[in-house]
Amino acid sequence: MSTSDVTDNTGTGAPVPPQTPQVGPADAARYESRFSALASGTTSSVMRDLMAITEKADIISLAGGLPDTETFPREIYDEIAGEIGTDFLASSLQYGPTDGMGELREQIAKVMADEGARARVDDIMITTGGQQAIDLSIRTFVDRGDTVMAEGPTYPGAAPCFTAYGADVTHVPMDDDGMREDLFEEAYERLVAEGRPPKILYTIPNFQNPAGVTMSLERREKLVEFAHEVGLLIIEDNPYGQIRFEGEPLPTLYELDDGAGWVVYLGTFSKILAPGMRVGWAVAPPQVLRKMNLGKQAADLCSSTYNQRFVTEYLKRYDYREHVARVCELYRGRRDAMLEALEARFPAEATWTRPRGGLFVWATLPDFIDTTALQAKALERQVAFVPGEGAFLDGRGKNSMRLNFSSVPESVITEGVGRLGEVIGDVIDLHDALNPGGR
Repeated sequence: MSTSDVTDNTGTGAPVPPQTPQVGPADAARYESRFSALASGTTSSVMRDLMAITEKADIISLAGGLPDTETFPREIYDEIAGEIGTDFLASSLQYGPTDGMGELREQIAKVMADEGARARVDDIMITTGGQQAIDLSIRTFVDRGDTVMAEGPTYPGAAPCFTAYGADVTHVPMDDDGMREDLFEEAYERLVAEGRPPKILYTIPNFQNPAGVTMSLERREKLVEFAHEVGLLIIEDNPYGQIRFEGEPLPTLYELDDGAGWVVYLGTFSKILAPGMRVGWAVAPPQVLRKMNLGKQAADLCSSTYNQRFVTEYLKRYDYREHVARVCELYRGRRDAMLEALEARFPAEATWTRPRGGLFVWATLPDFIDTTALQAKALERQVAFVPGEGAFLDGRGKNSMRLNFSSVPESVITEGVGRLGEVIGDVIDLHDALNPGGR
């Protein structure tokens, strides 16, 4: 039947386009037996689940790890985009090498040198954001059932990678000085004795996401020394290292490894430039980089050549450290506003971290509060956060939450924390009323 043979029922005789058949919920069962084990085992990031909600104008979002892109001068974007259109249009719209543009890898080596980490250009691979660097590093080393160690809590965005590749994750507790290295050694030796030697350790030493804490120099040195002794590979994720508000920079684990090849380093421009660029990188020994390169070929062939050129030209023309300094000044004020609001508006039973950099505060509430359930009550008051359970793979974190201070102004942070404090207070009051003398 042609389109002209179909008319509406209004009596006008106007043609009606054929209807596209819809696949409804009843049809979903046909796919279940056909999904791969990888697809079936993949879970969603709790942060991604919240994005659609927190984009609403009436929601105060303390959930996302969003940098404030308004700090980047618009005229610089315009200038660089114009230069790319004039001088690099053809090459920036073409496929590029899987390991990334050589010019950008040279610039990344300089960025890493600013943190004291010396990397060879040939050991650097460009990725589509830091998230792909995490995924590729786990994919390269982890088979289903392999044991992986990670801080507890760990980056909520890494959790889907662990589950997708079937990792058996053992979390190591943290305190204000980062991951407890002594507890890490105990857990490692126990796992070895049980016949489950860990394949890798995934760690965020600087201003950890979500806890906000930083691993001390002493613990870094002991951790790398232990890794050398037992032959453990460390995946060091360092997206926040330069977002420092106070204190002196500490050497990266990659630097402390001193070329021994036991540390794979991951970085990104999402926090020091803009996340929409989706430009990250991995640094690894040649044998590892070749395998990661093959994984990236299968995933996307290459990262956006246009975005790589944009970052390259920015780094060649401007001192990115001036931009980072402005960002740090802005975020320091927002961090302070959040800590002041928590002190004033959260209940006495709550505790929280006091980060010296990065984007996050980790708050812990009384044991009887489930923050996943609390989220619904908070959204009724138009405020959002990341429930703590999404940062664990063993069911812990139910009474904790991640709070972001980078993406909204200080006055909004104060209001959002105040609303959240009221919601928590209501839950505590109800619990006390139902359980007199129970706490």
